[in-house]
Amino acid sequence: MTDTTTQAGTAPAAPPQDIRVGVIGVGRMGADHVERISRRTKGARVSVVSDYLRETAEKVSASAPGSRVVDTPEEIIAADDVDAVLIASPGQFHRDQVLACIAAGKPVLCEKPLAMNPQDAYDVVRAEHESGRSCVSLGFMRRFDTGYGELKDALDAGELGTPLILNCKHRNADVLPGFTNVHMVYDSAVHEIDAISFFLEEPVVSVQTITPRSTENAPEGLSDPMLLLLRTASGTVVTDELYVSTDSGYEVRTELVGSKGVATVGQESGMVTTQQAGGRWGGAVPADFRPRFVDAYDAEVQAWIAAVADGSFVAPRSATAWDGYVAAAVCEAAERSLTADGPVEVQLLERPS
Repeated sequence: MTDTTTQAGTAPAAPPQDIRVGVIGVGRMGADHVERISRRTKGARVSVVSDYLRETAEKVSASAPGSRVVDTPEEIIAADDVDAVLIASPGQFHRDQVLACIAAGKPVLCEKPLAMNPQDAYDVVRAEHESGRSCVSLGFMRRFDTGYGELKDALDAGELGTPLILNCKHRNADVLPGFTNVHMVYDSAVHEIDAISFFLEEPVVSVQTITPRSTENAPEGLSDPMLLLLRTASGTVVTDELYVSTDSGYEVRTELVGSKGVATVGQESGMVTTQQAGGRWGGAVPADFRPRFVDAYDAEVQAWIAAVADGSFVAPRSATAWDGYVAAAVCEAAERSLTADGPVEVQLLERPS
């Protein structure tokens, strides 16, 4: 008979169990997360999925061994075989779904936005605070990008001195029909708005929108490109150049101008060669955000699973419910600035202690 006891005479510890993840919404982003958890995330498996299209949920579930399909998000949140919830449903449903996760005591990773307006986002902040523990992570995956991490580390170490200007660029090949200036703020600029919280760790106090003449590639009614000018409490100026009809590919670049130096991330130029006839450089521009940030998404979800497993629920560097509220408040000011003359002040409620 095989001896299964340790030298102290006790049975060995049982192997750790995978974190069972329920995924709400399995369209393009949700299906991508299901594939990520099933194939590349250690210590986790997808146990339950739901989507408003049952056929889509069943198709995605078939790619995640051992998972099952339910009809509603509420069933996922209440399920005994779900330890943590990943929300990838449309943004208008996020508030209520995250509140349900808080009430159920289950850690949740919610794709942005946290809510569609600052008050709804603040409802989540308040509910989490009243629950007595942090359990909400928000899917601003750039915080887990290698370049972003290097720039953050350089700032924290003081290598760049005092941050003076943060220049951001966000470019897409194209957008879906019906994409408007408001979408430009809430779907595109929101990522750079969170980058301000991540890099500078201080609030934005004002935002101004500038609209130069538009490219002929832009859908009717869209001001493209668009420039946001934001100012933080300490006086750092942030520029966000948004250009979503480039007809060329997906690019995200970030440059920090500091009192001791300048650092730029996101300029993946590919191979550089120098030859007798001269030099050249080149590279490929990805078609959309998934190839560009696949490693960041992988790192984000893996860090979240590790936090769920150790009971902390929210990983270091992850965006929190408060970060989601701040982003919503700045986006609201940016939306108002679309029709305002000059900067618009950002209004923030007090953060719960």
